[in-house]
Amino acid sequence: MFKRTSAAFAVTAASGLVLAGCASADDEATEEPTDETTAAGETSDAPEAGGDLTLAVFNGWDESLATSLLWEAVLEDEGYNVELEYADPAVVFQGVADGDYDIVTDVWLPLTHEAYIEEFGDDMEELGAWFDSAALTIAVNSDAPIDSLAELAENADEFDNRIVGIEPGAGLTSTTQDSAIPTYGLEGMEFITSSTPAMLQELETALENDENIVVTLWEPHWAYGAYDIKNLEDPEGAMGEAEEIVTYGRTGITEDFPQVAEWFSNFTMDSEALYDLENELNAADEGDYEQVVADWIAANQEWVDSLTA
Repeated sequence: MFKRTSAAFAVTAASGLVLAGCASADDEATEEPTDETTAAGETSDAPEAGGDLTLAVFNGWDESLATSLLWEAVLEDEGYNVELEYADPAVVFQGVADGDYDIVTDVWLPLTHEAYIEEFGDDMEELGAWFDSAALTIAVNSDAPIDSLAELAENADEFDNRIVGIEPGAGLTSTTQDSAIPTYGLEGMEFITSSTPAMLQELETALENDENIVVTLWEPHWAYGAYDIKNLEDPEGAMGEAEEIVTYGRTGITEDFPQVAEWFSNFTMDSEALYDLENELNAADEGDYEQVVADWIAANQEWVDSLTA
């Protein structure tokens, strides 16, 4: 819908500029500018849509990948040239603060990325939260014999005395190691850290073999739509409260790209839509991402159009 409006605006503005150009070239023209010509002259000074944008994507963060690919398609349809850059969070925050990256969609607040915002926040612009119930979790297969982290220590043998984690440097890993494990007396369990793909592979294998498993996870994540799993209750709040996922931009992004900044400030996405897109991407090869996103957009066109309405 916005694209059609933009096209109509461009035609009107272009016509006005042609008329204005002819009038200035005519030395004998003495007529006062008409309202239409004045309007065209005013709109010609307005910022034009388009330009180069770099979106930073956190390595291994599925919601970061999904939202960035979605916005890449949306922005390119609106006339922007978009490039995705993949990096770990520390590199991304430094890059946004330095102006090397324009936008990152996956900042978790107030806890997970608190240290990064304390370090780099003054050199970034907060654009808006698009998800308000993000959470760090510890999950098990849905038919596991326990429902709470408070029960895990007594039933560690049921889970082969293992908690399967993700990357050692992740905020989820440090929260599990420094808060959940000592809070619930889980020091006797082996806490395995390697990578998110490795954790997901172990989860899938255990479920296929009808085995119990404990993994560290986070919401939103496509695994909740793909696997029959449940979060363990956290009565002591060791994993932290629900967080928001916020979009940040480099300093000056609002001034340089006011329309884009407004779109991101109004952006929200519910878990059902996010899990659906994440699952589609997860089932595809990287080379097919563009077509997957295009098909997903076509199936959700009305909602996608609303992002830039």
